[in-house]
Amino acid sequence: MSGINKVILVGHLGKDPEVRHLEGGVTVASFPLATSETFNKDGKRVEQTEWHNIVLWRGLAEVASKYLQKGKLVYIEGKLRTRSFEDKEKVKKYVTEVVAENFTMLGRKSDFEPNAPTNGNSSNINNKIEDDFSTSIDETGDLPF
Repeated sequence: MSGINKVILVGHLGKDPEVRHLEGGVTVASFPLATSETFNKDGKRVEQTEWHNIVLWRGLAEVASKYLQKGKLVYIEGKLRTRSFEDKEKVKKYVTEVVAENFTMLGRKSDFEPNAPTNGNSSNINNKIEDDFSTSIDETGDLPF
């Protein structure tokens, strides 16, 4: 039996997605995501926050760059990936990231509208968001398993 590498997170963006364009036109976006949990310790309410490095590729990165912003609440599914690199002093460092396979923006639709109109006429923006997401869906309709 092969292993399972699956991560599910619901949290707030720590900053706007940082977008880069690599050779061959491949787009990658990354941002920190904060997840928090609250518990009681000695009768006091304690909140503990964990920070996760999120990485999105290609079309998913393009959608994230358009609609995600610092502070927004998102649901992310992906897998853990650890990579290594050498810093300026030639010391080998390791970083663990969540490579997102999909995400869902949580909250009101108006929370994700760029330059949200104040007159309530947001149908064009909502249609654009739906169009962007539909481009990342497998057009054959086949299930991935």
